[in-house]
Amino acid sequence: MFWFLLIALVVVVGAVTVAVTGGGDGGALAEAPPDRLDDALPADRPLGRADVEALRLPMTVRGYRMADVDDVLGRLGAELAERDARIAELETALAGAQASAHGGPGLWQQPGGLPPHDIAPPGLPPHDIAAPGLPRDLPPPGLPTHDLPAHGLSPHPYDPPPQYPPAPDVPPRGPEGEGA
Repeated sequence: MFWFLLIALVVVVGAVTVAVTGGGDGGALAEAPPDRLDDALPADRPLGRADVEALRLPMTVRGYRMADVDDVLGRLGAELAERDARIAELETALAGAQASAHGGPGLWQQPGGLPPHDIAPPGLPPHDIAAPGLPRDLPPPGLPTHDLPAHGLSPHPYDPPPQYPPAPDVPPRGPEGEGA
C-alpha cells in the first residue's frame, strides 16, 4: 500500500509540474483575462439608452463586482442629476418667456416704476387723452374688455381692497344644535 501511495504522489507532482511549466505543444499558460473592464461606457459623450443596454459587468463568485456597479450607478446618477437641473433651468426660462409674452407682470411697466395705467401700448392713446366720451375707467379703444364687470367700469388697479368689518363672535354650537 505504501508503494502505491508513493507512485500516485509522484504522478500527481509530475502532472502539476508539466502543467505549470507549459510542457508540450501548448507552451506556457495563456494570459488570464483581466478581472476588470477598462471602461465599457463612453467617456467622450453622455450616456444613452443603447450604452446602458449594451453594458455587461464582470461576474465574481458573489455576483457582480461591487466597485464596477458602484461606478456605473454613480455616473448614471450624476448624468441624470445634470439633465434634471438643465430641464428645470429651461422650464424656468420658458415660463418667464411665456409670462412676458402673455402680458405677465411688468409687460407695460416703464423704467422708474411708473404704474401701468400711465403707459399706453404703441398705437393707442394713453388714458389721459382717451377718446372723448369714454369714462377714464374704461380701457382705451382696441384693448380687450372681456375681464371687466358687467357694468363696464373697473376699479383702479392701485385702489386698496375693500375693508369689511370683522365677523361677530358667535359661540360654537354643540352636537344637539344648542349653544356650548
